[in-house]
Amino acid sequence: MVRWQPISSSVPALALGAVLTLAGCGGGGDAGTPTGLSASVPSAPSNLTATPGDATVTLSWSASAGATSYLVRRATSSGGPYSSLTSTAQSEYVDTAVGNGTAYYYVVAATNAAGESPHSGQATATPVASAPAPAAATVTVTLNPAATRPISPYIYGVNIAAAANTYPAGTPSALPEDLTLDRGGGNRLTAYNWETNFSNAGSDYLYQNDTLMSSSPVAGAAITGTVASDQSRGMASLITVQMQGLVAADATGPVSVAAPPDRGRFKAVVFQKSSVTADPFTTTPSTSDANVYMDEFVWAVDRHFQGQAVFGASPLTQPVFVQLDNEPELWNTTHLEIQGAASVPSDTYIDKTISLAKALKSLFPEMVTFGPAHYGFFGLYAWQGELAASPTGNNWFTDKYLAAMKTASASFGKPLVDVYDFHWYSEATDGSGNRVAFLNGSSLTDAQINAIVQSPRSLWDTSFNEGSWINSALGGPIHLLPRLEAKIAALNPGMKLAITEYYNGGARHIAGTIAQADSLGIFGARGLFAATLWPLVSDQPYVLAGFRAFRNFDGAHHHFGDVSVQATSSDTSKVALYASTDSTRPGRVVLVAINRSSAAQVVAVSGLPLSGTAHLYRMSAVTAASQGTVSPVAAGTQGVSGSSLSLNLPALSVTTVDIY
Repeated sequence: MVRWQPISSSVPALALGAVLTLAGCGGGGDAGTPTGLSASVPSAPSNLTATPGDATVTLSWSASAGATSYLVRRATSSGGPYSSLTSTAQSEYVDTAVGNGTAYYYVVAATNAAGESPHSGQATATPVASAPAPAAATVTVTLNPAATRPISPYIYGVNIAAAANTYPAGTPSALPEDLTLDRGGGNRLTAYNWETNFSNAGSDYLYQNDTLMSSSPVAGAAITGTVASDQSRGMASLITVQMQGLVAADATGPVSVAAPPDRGRFKAVVFQKSSVTADPFTTTPSTSDANVYMDEFVWAVDRHFQGQAVFGASPLTQPVFVQLDNEPELWNTTHLEIQGAASVPSDTYIDKTISLAKALKSLFPEMVTFGPAHYGFFGLYAWQGELAASPTGNNWFTDKYLAAMKTASASFGKPLVDVYDFHWYSEATDGSGNRVAFLNGSSLTDAQINAIVQSPRSLWDTSFNEGSWINSALGGPIHLLPRLEAKIAALNPGMKLAITEYYNGGARHIAGTIAQADSLGIFGARGLFAATLWPLVSDQPYVLAGFRAFRNFDGAHHHFGDVSVQATSSDTSKVALYASTDSTRPGRVVLVAINRSSAAQVVAVSGLPLSGTAHLYRMSAVTAASQGTVSPVAAGTQGVSGSSLSLNLPALSVTTVDIY
């Protein structure tokens, strides 16, 4: 498979442009368990807690890898002897056979077919006849069951998933389980030649032509290998199709930018093969001619996965979406070797988009296409200064693009661009000029923590000022998603939104977990079609942990629901809560409650009928301190009924509540 590897990020004026290189090419697959070897006895459960109630003790513990069940044992003396209470497949148990005023001591062992683990550490609790009165709520959250919207499955995505454990120097972070979308994008893709797998590093490294994406002689292997890897993970793919106009013709190293482009080092991109030759499509294209054909490229990808309809409306496996190149406003810097010093005019770019989209959709009418893949705000606002945009006007590049796509699509008879996408590396600062995207150490000041955990609010909150140049340019809160939603509704209804690169910092701090979880909650609540995280650093355990608040939060592959329920917090600066229901399990409700403040909060949730038991899973600086992979820890259960629920949220924490 192809291993994709980011190695640096460029920071052009006013925004961050993410970059991409590709490294390594591996083959083979999982060899499986050698014949004759049996499974291992699981490790002892950890983090056992015992919480007393009125004639009850609620036990919870961290799951053990490989365990199929747990044996709960109890004693009335510290250290035993212990008597067996139950065997359970869950990592929690409520002991109701206890009396108030008596101290009880508990241990848990994990079991599987190979045997029983050692006991966990002992936990103790003394049930009480009357629990203390609950603390008064500090924040209220109101749920509105009349305001719902589907949550797209494609918001839980990353860039270059195949390289998740091969990032540059540093200890790599494990990729979260059950992610849904992988984007193969970035600067490397703009000059990728699918016929030979040659590409150009652009400004990332000496504008070099090489075989870093793949050394395979098989046409398109860098892309088909990645899609195959994604399919094996159960992930959809977003692949990049070249639109700038030139792609690498060799793999012989740095390209001179003294008088770009050096046409001897590149081949011309042709959107529609039939426009220049009557030769049929082939999966083994000639590499001796001057052209590389884009419609033939996607045809070859489809042929590689023949019968799966990867570009169709109902693929048999996971879909493959298409992005129309990458960060075009920056081609004159990131790809000076092919663009030259002059930026591409917005009219020229729009014409290219229409021509390429027509060529692709003439072959695959149901293909889902993304564009323009803006590098950041200044691109979608003013096309890097070409346009005289105004904060409240309809003169943004977005307006121009949406109107042009609507007109061209009407003429073509089908939408040419289905998803409007952009990149969002937060420009929020800590008050001292430091951008949150670059605050990735394990030790952060209070101001830096607050800047990171508040930064996702700029995507939607009409009352939040992030203190960046964007905030100043717009004369107030950014609330970017509602602005774009309104423009789409007015100019090209039906087009979807995506953020295909984003990052809010906090790679090695609980602030990163909070910002990432908040971003995912926003994506679902606002109805984004797709989102893919771009890693700016190699080791980011806390950022990746944010996915686990929504995906596989219990270690048993249970997830946030697929229908968003509107949730309104009385103090968003302290608490955000995202609510969902599950279309496959009536009555199930899943919440993700985020305390971004430095003090514990008591949250009163109301407005949605609830029944059953609330199962809590939590991440905080305390729970993460002893973990190799930052993940939610079982935090007990609560009985629920009626339409209200009280949650005690520790400072700087993310709590997933699964109610069923």
